[in-house]
Amino acid sequence: MRVRDPRGPGGPYGDAVAEDDQAPLPPTGLLGPLQRQRAGEQLADRLTTALALGQFSPGERLPSERELAAQLGTSRATVADAVGRLAAAGAVEVRRGRLGGAYVLASWTRGTAEAVRRTLGGLGPDVDRHQDFRRLVEGLVARTAAERRDDADLAALHEALARFSGSTSLEQARVLDVALHRAVARATHNGDLAALSDRLLGETTLGLALEPFTDEVFARAVPQHQALVEAVEAGDGERAARTASEHFGLTTEVLRDVLRRTDDAPGP
Repeated sequence: MRVRDPRGPGGPYGDAVAEDDQAPLPPTGLLGPLQRQRAGEQLADRLTTALALGQFSPGERLPSERELAAQLGTSRATVADAVGRLAAAGAVEVRRGRLGGAYVLASWTRGTAEAVRRTLGGLGPDVDRHQDFRRLVEGLVARTAAERRDDADLAALHEALARFSGSTSLEQARVLDVALHRAVARATHNGDLAALSDRLLGETTLGLALEPFTDEVFARAVPQHQALVEAVEAGDGERAARTASEHFGLTTEVLRDVLRRTDDAPGP
């Protein structure tokens, strides 16, 4: 099926042909799959929620249509629809040209609270349960890494830590944060445990695999990452597990804060 895309002639993205928009997004832990008839609307709600959480910052460019479709397991037509809805709401600005794309204008707009309610509404207890499970798993990952790391693992961890600590933007910090935690997971030398850690990352972050980051979260994450790498290097499994659990509590705090702000916002 060929459908006209906002990136087609006269659209802000240039020429493109979108794929068949039939497959729903796979479940992502806290969320169910998108419904076919409302996929664009529901994806717009998820992206709006991601902006509210701080997974993207004002001035930052969203991943391309192709990248988002691949990450989220949906079609480019659905992504284009969702981005168009965000633009109409004033959350992003779509620019043309070589450096074109969808740039974030605001993390919170008039419709954000309703979008978060539709995406996460009623999930308060489930958020706590899911985050508790994630912190338990990440504690186990850190403990196992401390027990099994070798010299190559330590070199990779120190490199990842240096790159994260030297981040010059929140956009860069989000990517390097994931890289550091994947280096910890690889140090377990257990592929199943590393895969579980990666799956929980996707479930927590609405499929985007980017932790919510603000300037405050980054400032707190730097010393926590340092402490985590030191504990793994020292072979102190107990300290590594405790540090990881505390660190991943930052994401829990962000989720709770957004849910509280949503509860405090007036209804439609």
